[in-house]
Amino acid sequence: MTPEVRERLDTFIKLKGLRNTPQRDAIVDVIFSSDEHFTADDLWEKLRGTDARSSRATLYRTLSLLTEAGLLQEIDLGDDQTTYDPNFLDKPAHNHLVCVDCGKVIEFEDGHLEVLNDCITRRLGFRPVKQSLRIEACCEELRTNGRCLNLIQARLEGKRFPVKKR
Repeated sequence: MTPEVRERLDTFIKLKGLRNTPQRDAIVDVIFSSDEHFTADDLWEKLRGTDARSSRATLYRTLSLLTEAGLLQEIDLGDDQTTYDPNFLDKPAHNHLVCVDCGKVIEFEDGHLEVLNDCITRRLGFRPVKQSLRIEACCEELRTNGRCLNLIQARLEGKRFPVKKR
């Protein structure tokens, strides 16, 4: 976790009249140990592998607190689950490409989208604060090769898949 994240969190906790707890600190450390997207269940599984003595209730309260503090962002990847993204602070213009077959998520940035976003919002009388885009597509792997290693690995790991709209 960066010192900036720690400082923002500590300031926010004090403003809310809360105190630092070892359980919350353990959850925060796990969240910000990588910049991977995760669900609450994913986080719970990671926590179970540590010495943290946190409850699910503490986990959910911490996720809510971090989201309210602007340190975590809830994103919709099209799988009917809340997914959290810990790296919006570094990259407020944030986009995701989601494969509807295997569930692979690719995060990307594009300066052209930022310019377009800026032009559209200004023309309509707004000032852009953040931008998020989700593109659902089929990855080429399955179509061209007849099999997708991401799909096979995801099924082996029991990962969730995007909900296909029929």
